[in-house]
Amino acid sequence: MAVNGVHTSPSYILGIDLGTTSVKAALIDRDTKEVVSSVSRETCAGVCSDLGILGNEQDPSKIIRACSMCVSGLPKHSLIKVSSIGVSGQMHGCLLWKSGEGWARRGTGRLDVGKCSQLITWQDQRCTSDFLRSLPAPKSHLRLSTGHGCATLFWMKRNKPDLLDSYDCAGTIQDFLVAMLCGLEKPVMSVQNAASWGYYDTVNKVWNSGILSEAGFPVKLLPEVKTPGSNAGNLEYNWYGIPQGVPVGIALGDMQCSILPSLQSETDAVLNISTSAQLSFAMSKKFIPPLTSESGTAVEYFPYFHDCYLAVAAALTGGNVLATMVKMLQQWTHELGHGIPQQDIYNKILSAAQEINDCDLVVSPTIFGERHIPNQRASVMNITAENLTLGHLGRAVCRGIITNLYEMMPRELLVESGVQQIIGCGSALTRNKILQTEIENLWKLPVVYCQGGDAAVGAALSQTIEYNV
Repeated sequence: MAVNGVHTSPSYILGIDLGTTSVKAALIDRDTKEVVSSVSRETCAGVCSDLGILGNEQDPSKIIRACSMCVSGLPKHSLIKVSSIGVSGQMHGCLLWKSGEGWARRGTGRLDVGKCSQLITWQDQRCTSDFLRSLPAPKSHLRLSTGHGCATLFWMKRNKPDLLDSYDCAGTIQDFLVAMLCGLEKPVMSVQNAASWGYYDTVNKVWNSGILSEAGFPVKLLPEVKTPGSNAGNLEYNWYGIPQGVPVGIALGDMQCSILPSLQSETDAVLNISTSAQLSFAMSKKFIPPLTSESGTAVEYFPYFHDCYLAVAAALTGGNVLATMVKMLQQWTHELGHGIPQQDIYNKILSAAQEINDCDLVVSPTIFGERHIPNQRASVMNITAENLTLGHLGRAVCRGIITNLYEMMPRELLVESGVQQIIGCGSALTRNKILQTEIENLWKLPVVYCQGGDAAVGAALSQTIEYNV
C-alpha cells in the first residue's frame, strides 16, 4: 500500500468467533477489508450433564484450546502486524469463574482455563416452562427463554446455590475470552450479549436490577455493560506474536457479527443457516422496540450497531436437525451391523433428495422446540408406503426447516418492510441445494448465495466501524 507515494506496511485486524461447534480466527486487511488468512477448529467441547438430556453443557477449556490453535495457526508475519482484536461468540450461554483464578497464562502465550464452571449453552433445556413462569416478568421487549443467561442463573440459585457461591464472575464464553486477553478482574459485556441474557432494557441500557434483586437473583454477578464498539481493554501480553497493548473490542454476539459482512443494503434481508437459522433485516434508525415482549410472537428485535435494531426470526431449527437425522441413521446402521461415516450419510441424503420433485411427506422438524412456542415438538404426517424412502425423508426435512422459518417471517412481512432481496449464507445452507430451492419457492424473492455468515470476519469488521460511544 502507498500513501503519498510512500509504501507502508499493511495493518491487520484479528477476528475471533467462539461458535457452538467450532472456533474460527480470521485476519482482515484494515484498509481493504479483505480476508487475508483464516483458520477454524472443531471444539468437540460437549460434555455430559448431570441433568441428562435437559442439560446442554460444554467444557470451556476445549473451546479456549481450539481458539489458541486457530490463532497460533495464522501466519506469524501477519500476527505481528495486528492492530486490534474483535471477538464474538455464541449468545445466551452462561459461564461462571473465580476472579484471579479463572485462568493461567503460559510463557508461550497459551491460556489455560482455571476455576470455571461448565458453559451452559443456549441449547440448554433445564428451565422448563413451569420454571420460567415462576420467574418475575422482565422489563424488556425480548422474551425470556431457557438457555438464556439470567434464566440459567435463576435456576442455579434455586437448585445449586453452593456451586453458584463458588464463583464471583459470570459472562458468555466470549466475555470470558476477552477478560483473559485483557487481564480483567471483572468481565464487561456488550449490549448485544446482555440483551441475549434476558432482564436487560436495551432502550435505557440497564439491567432490571430492581426486579432481579426482589426475586433473590445474584445481581452481583451481572457484568458491566458497554456499547458495541467500545474497547474492553488492551492485550495484556504478547500473544502468539500479536503485540502487547493492542486494543481488544468488547465481545459481540455471533448473530450480529455473522450478519455484518452480508447486510450491505437497507433492502436486503440475510438468511443464515448453520447450527440454527436466522432471517433478519435492519430496522430504520428511528425504530424503538416496545417496552415489553409480546407472547407468542416469532419476530424479535435485537440490538445491532449504531443503536439500531435487527428484526430477527431466530429459529432453533436449522442444520442441527439435519445433523440429528444423520446421527440417527448412523446409529441405525451400527445396530444393523454396519458402520457408515456421517459425511457419507449426509451426502447420500442430499443426493437422494435431489431426485424427489413431488414430495407429499410432511415433516415438522422442530425437535428442539422454538422460543415462541417452547412446547412444540416434531411430527411426521402423510406417511404412505410410497414415500418411506431416504430421498422423500431428506426432502421433507429440508422443506420443513425452511417452512418453519417462513412461518416465523413470511414473504408479506419482508415486502411490507421494503426487503427486495435475500442474502443466503451459512455453512448448512451454501452446501445444500435442497434448502436453497425451498427458500426460492417459498419467499419468491431474488436470492443471492454467498460465503458470508462468517462471524469471525464480522467480529473483525466491527473494529472498522466508526461509532459514537
